[in-house]
Amino acid sequence: MTEIASLILPLFGLIFLGYLTARITKQKEHALGWLNTFIIYVSLPALFFKLLSKTPVEQLASWDFILANLSVTFFVFLVVFFIAFLVLRAKVAEATIQGLASAYGNIGYMGPAIAILSFGEKAAVPVALIFCFENMMHFIVAPTMMAVASTQKQNVIQLIAGILRKILLHPFIIATFLGVSAALIDLSLPRPVEGLVDYLAQAAAPCALFAMGVSLALRPLKRLPVELTYIVPGNLILHPILMYVFLSWVGDFDPIWVYTAVLLAALPTATNVFVLAQQYGVWIERASASILINTILSVVTVSAVIYAIKSGFFPPDLFPAS
Repeated sequence: MTEIASLILPLFGLIFLGYLTARITKQKEHALGWLNTFIIYVSLPALFFKLLSKTPVEQLASWDFILANLSVTFFVFLVVFFIAFLVLRAKVAEATIQGLASAYGNIGYMGPAIAILSFGEKAAVPVALIFCFENMMHFIVAPTMMAVASTQKQNVIQLIAGILRKILLHPFIIATFLGVSAALIDLSLPRPVEGLVDYLAQAAAPCALFAMGVSLALRPLKRLPVELTYIVPGNLILHPILMYVFLSWVGDFDPIWVYTAVLLAALPTATNVFVLAQQYGVWIERASASILINTILSVVTVSAVIYAIKSGFFPPDLFPAS
């Protein structure tokens, strides 16, 4: 239990410190801009490049793992989308943001930090694969669904070009591509450059978690949306349980990969959902509330997932071959 506490408390402690600092200093939201720029464009890409460039190439072509992970995440999106659309009669755009609030976990900021600290550097490859392919899926789903919801005529070529641009130019995906390329040619960086990459990579986890806390403090909760009654369980309970069961059923994956996918599925809603809500001008305040409540409750649920994994309550394969 002490090991679990020593792992969890620093993670959520950094989020709390960011939250507390923002509440005390009362900085405006734009003050967070350069820290977010450093995290997204420099530090986390350096971490992905560093770990992927040293990964055996055969581990990077795990298409069965990738497809299984995407299937579960997309299924969770569809479940929440159709609850909103068919039961509560929400519009397509609102139902899309609600579906993303359950399926789009904080795999960018919290994912690398919490997975690598929990399972070591072996978790870096599944984290990078999950991040890249899930983000590709979300980058495709969001604009496509918003185009369906729009009453204006959409230029299909411009829509596809916009989707491809968001995918191909995302710094995490560029870093992943460079890391995989370096692994393919067995590239060794000059020692000064390698030292710089190491420094940047080490800064990724604390900076990302601190910024997460600041972001939460800058978006105070005004009211609890009724939609949280199914968004929160979908995000924090349904997603990790389905991920665990489906990965166990589909294939004989490395235990670290299974546990990493389950842990990332248990993470709270990504701040990108709020960004998307703002971009399309729909469900903005309630998206912010979803992020805040999911993040607060994830202190309990993520801790429970880590404890269940570390204590052996979750075997690495739920359906072992006879």
